[in-house]
Amino acid sequence: MHHRPSVFKACVFLFAASASLAAAVQAADSKLDTVLKRGHLIVGTGSTNAPWHFQGADGKLQGFDIDIGHIVAKGLFNDPSKVEYVVQSSDARIPNLLTDKVDMSCQFITVTASRAQQVAFTLPYYREGVGLLLPANSKYKEIEDLQAAGDSVTVAVLQNVYAEELVHQALPKAKVDQYDSVDLMYQAVNSGRADTAATDQSSVKYLMVQNPGRYRSPSYAWSPQTYACAVKRGDQDWLNFVNTALHEAMTGVEFPMYKASFKQWFGVDLPEPAIGFPVEFK
Repeated sequence: MHHRPSVFKACVFLFAASASLAAAVQAADSKLDTVLKRGHLIVGTGSTNAPWHFQGADGKLQGFDIDIGHIVAKGLFNDPSKVEYVVQSSDARIPNLLTDKVDMSCQFITVTASRAQQVAFTLPYYREGVGLLLPANSKYKEIEDLQAAGDSVTVAVLQNVYAEELVHQALPKAKVDQYDSVDLMYQAVNSGRADTAATDQSSVKYLMVQNPGRYRSPSYAWSPQTYACAVKRGDQDWLNFVNTALHEAMTGVEFPMYKASFKQWFGVDLPEPAIGFPVEFK
């Protein structure tokens, strides 16, 4: 008696073969291979937001996001200079990925669940929050002093529909003055019209770097949000590579690059990664 292969077994075999072929095709078409063959990385970013991405006196882009691009390029080619930056508006960060105009977007992108439906986010490389800027000679030292002062404290903030709500999360009784521009907000602090300014903590730290001894900031910050780079969905090889490059910059062999950038733009000396048991599992 001759036994024919069952239809079920044949289907299983065909399915497995198709899956293997699809995986092979996907691996062959990975952005990782494309970038390596091209010989340089293409990163979408901005050009007007210090300390993240802005033009220096020489016209070249600089900032923390720009340094992150150099870190990934070093991982690819052992040469941080092998990166091309495409200046894009904030609303082009996702479209430029979906149309393959850029290999990755690194432009202080706040991670949200809704955005994660459109793009794949990398490991976070910075945690933003709201911080307070005080004159160096302010009578207020920490957040508790400002809170205890109640409504005698005036906070300058950039005009926003959520401005008062945001300030009152940390200083429930403070007076809130809203300004049309960041410069006017800082002028209010400099002139004494405001006791403090509430803005992104990264901006506070950068202003302190640019003006040594003029300002200080309480250690307290609030309203956290995560910054990560973004890549096109569906390419696990490429996402894995970028994650590896960022991970080793923050915890491993490329830490000196990340540490130097953090110090330059935020004035913070990061502690060396702990040796021994991997920090990820603590």
